[in-house]
Amino acid sequence: MTIAGSIILIMLGAILTWAVEFDLAGVDINVVGVIIMLGGLVGLLFALYRINVTRRAVGPIEEPVHRHEIYEEPEARRTTVYEERRHYDEPPL
Repeated sequence: MTIAGSIILIMLGAILTWAVEFDLAGVDINVVGVIIMLGGLVGLLFALYRINVTRRAVGPIEEPVHRHEIYEEPEARRTTVYEERRHYDEPPL
C-alpha cells in the first residue's frame, strides 16, 4: 500500500465516522469508519517504514573514481548525401 492509498483510506474512514448519518441493520457505520482509518494508519506507517529501510540499504555514496584517460579526437565521419532528381517528360495535367 502506498502513502497516497493510506491517506485515502484515512480520509474515507473519517468521512464514514463523522460525516455519515446512515443506519444499516447490524452494521455500525462509525465502527466501520474507525476500522478503515486504523487500516490506513497501519498502511501509512508500513509505507514510511519501507521507505526508511530502502534508504538505509543504499548506503553512503562513495567518492567518485577519477580516471585520467587520454582523449583522442574521433576519426572524421563519412557522411553520405542522397540527392533525388526527378525529370518529368510529360506536361502536368
